[in-house]
Amino acid sequence: MKRILSGIQPSGVLHIGNYFGMMEKMINHQASADLFCFIANYHAMTTVQDGPTLSKNTFDTAATFLALGIDPEKSTFWVQSDVPEVQDLTWALSTITPMGLLERCHSYKDKTAKGIAANHALFAYPVLMAADILIFQSNVVPVGRDQKQHLEVARDLAIKFNFQFGDTFTVPEPEIDDNVAVIPGVDGQKMSKSYGNTIDIFTTKEALRQTIMTIKTDAARVEDPKDPDKCNLYAIYKLFVDENGRQEMRARYKNGGLKYSDVKKELTELIWNKFEPNRARYEELSRNPDEIRRILKMGAEKARAVAKKTIGEVRGRMGLEY
Repeated sequence: MKRILSGIQPSGVLHIGNYFGMMEKMINHQASADLFCFIANYHAMTTVQDGPTLSKNTFDTAATFLALGIDPEKSTFWVQSDVPEVQDLTWALSTITPMGLLERCHSYKDKTAKGIAANHALFAYPVLMAADILIFQSNVVPVGRDQKQHLEVARDLAIKFNFQFGDTFTVPEPEIDDNVAVIPGVDGQKMSKSYGNTIDIFTTKEALRQTIMTIKTDAARVEDPKDPDKCNLYAIYKLFVDENGRQEMRARYKNGGLKYSDVKKELTELIWNKFEPNRARYEELSRNPDEIRRILKMGAEKARAVAKKTIGEVRGRMGLEY
């Protein structure tokens, strides 16, 4: 059975971009794969540098994932910092990582260009991500297109290590779903907490309605035909309906007479109803942090059992055992 791994940062409230871009597919993989799913709190430290906030975000992320259907009995679900072996491997991989490889990574350049302070953690982020992937001998890693380059770094380091020290790591393959590779936010940019353009998964209905009403649309008249493929509102709407629903909405756009405000009202109901079955479970878990801690501790123990085996091989091959 193939092992699939992915992680999500607890850098803020989870939104529908997180859900369609990563969470839904990971939950679905539980039925047919050996699923490893973690909360990447070390990675989040590059942008969240307030202790209480990071701690709260970690709990909220766990509660959201569990409420949406991640099953700790069918998968391995844990918090990144509860598996210290990952940091051991990060250092080991750092010793064989060329500076030029990291300097070519566009994510560091993009983030610093947006005003995020340059630091070593942000620059070396791809090495930690490689350790996350390689220490669990992952076969497949679902990623968005913006993370594909970082997965290529992990592949490069696995191949280099295997050649230099002996066959140790599985070389992972990316899984990219082109249909949901980039989820747009209310302003048309990629949906991201750092852009402040998100639609939260669990919120009040009034807050949801207010957010949906801010989705940017063009200035076309009501009676004019409209192009759904150039409309940010349609790009979000189509995520919540089947193919018949998409075709019906496309026809309404092209025939003229469509009010964007009507589509926004419909979208509010679609999103609210989509997550209605999970909302009560989220609220229940949020009131019971001890249950969340129990689940995450159990997951960390399962994850460490695999990580210890890999790091043991690495230490032996690199001369750290004597």
